[in-house]
Amino acid sequence: MLPTFVIGLREGVEAALIVGIIGAFLKQQGRADAVRWMWIGVGFAVTLCAGIAVGLQVLDDELPQAQQEGLETVVAAIAVAMVTFMIVWMRRHARGLAGELRSSVASALARGSILSLVAMAFFAVVREGIETSVFLLAAFQASGDAVSAGIGALLGIAVASVAGMAVYRGGIGLNLGRFFRVTAIALVLVAAGLVMSATHTAHEAGWLNSLQSASVDLSWLVQPGTIASSLLTGVLGLQPEPTVGEAALWIAYALPMLLIALWPSRSRAAVR
Repeated sequence: MLPTFVIGLREGVEAALIVGIIGAFLKQQGRADAVRWMWIGVGFAVTLCAGIAVGLQVLDDELPQAQQEGLETVVAAIAVAMVTFMIVWMRRHARGLAGELRSSVASALARGSILSLVAMAFFAVVREGIETSVFLLAAFQASGDAVSAGIGALLGIAVASVAGMAVYRGGIGLNLGRFFRVTAIALVLVAAGLVMSATHTAHEAGWLNSLQSASVDLSWLVQPGTIASSLLTGVLGLQPEPTVGEAALWIAYALPMLLIALWPSRSRAAVR
């Protein structure tokens, strides 16, 4: 539940903040008519993302076992690539996100382009939505409990939606720099777990047949059936006896990405 909650929260907050900032700016400018068009763009984006998620799941169910393992490997790899890009991008652009959005919305209003507003809302949500769909699908495939994973995702998205509505109504000011740094650390650990899962499914698909000897015995720590095991397996992707390849790739991904997420910003000014 925890990994999918973090994914739903982080990805959902990004999309909700963008929509909330755009909507709040339009409300301040007295353009309630344009808010309706913004929501039309959001609706199109959500529909498209839901269709992509369902399509990927149906495709996975229809494939033979070996090809299912291959598809799960590809989905996990894409999810890891997306979250890596997102963490690096947000680290560079979170500080000026609100100002850039307001400037873009003001330009669209000055041109009288409603289509631009629809496109802004659509692409903001569809980018985050596709990332969320792929990332959640990979997390669901790596999870042993689809119900718990689904509840976590829904809770994360619900909390994100509340945050976005609060921004729209002007009732909350988030320190974006701090929020994205904390959630980036959590996402790095989740993504590292997906790296380990992808390494395992790549072996099952017949794509990786080396480095399969056991690297370390973690059965004393990762004891199946315990709460600690569920957290360590679900969040960190740890297995009782990870192979050399799984352990090496987990470390190779997690360490440099944690350094990126934890590295101090050049400026200590608060980001709000």
